[in-house]
Amino acid sequence: MAAARSSPLVAPRAVSAWPSNRGSRSYCGLRVKSARREVPALGFPKAARLLKTDEFSSVFSLRPLRRTAHFVLYMRWREAAPDTPADATPQEGRIGIVVGKKHAPRAVTRNLIKRQAREMFRQRRATLAGWDFVLRLTRRFDKGTYTAAAAPVLNTLCQTEFAQLFDAAEKAARKRRASEDKTQGS
Repeated sequence: MAAARSSPLVAPRAVSAWPSNRGSRSYCGLRVKSARREVPALGFPKAARLLKTDEFSSVFSLRPLRRTAHFVLYMRWREAAPDTPADATPQEGRIGIVVGKKHAPRAVTRNLIKRQAREMFRQRRATLAGWDFVLRLTRRFDKGTYTAAAAPVLNTLCQTEFAQLFDAAEKAARKRRASEDKTQGS
C-alpha cells in the first residue's frame, strides 16, 4: 500500500479553486489573503439549553405560563447556587424544546420549528435571565394551511406564536423583577 502512494502512477491531489475556510482564497492557483471581519457570536451555546431529563421535568412540573393554538410554554425561576456570591450577575435564560413526531411527522417541519424557537429565544435571552423554559408542540398543524414541510406560511405562523409566548414570558419576568425590587427596597 505504501508503495502505491509513492509510485508515479498515482495521480496527485487536485487543487480546489473554491475559497478555503482558513481566511485565504485561491483563484487560478494564486493564494490571496482575505480580510477577516469580526462578527459577533450569534450562536446558541450549550449553557442556553436544557439538556437533562431532570431539568425538563422540573419545569414541566409547574403549570403552563401561556398557550397558543399549537404550543405551550412552561416557565420556572432558577434559584442561584448556594456558593454564588450575592453581587454576581444572574444566569442567562435556558430553553428546552419538545417537538414530537406525533404532532410534526416530518423531520423538516420539526427542525424548522426548533430553529425558529431557538432564534426567537436567542434574541430575548438577556431579558429572560434566571429562567428555565420548555416550549412544547401540542397540536398538529393543519395540512391545508401549508403545502410543503418548510412552507413560508408555516414559518410565519410559528414566528407569530413564538412572539406571543415570549412576550408573555418577558411580562412575567418583569413582574417578578418588580416584586423583588419592592421587597429589597423596603
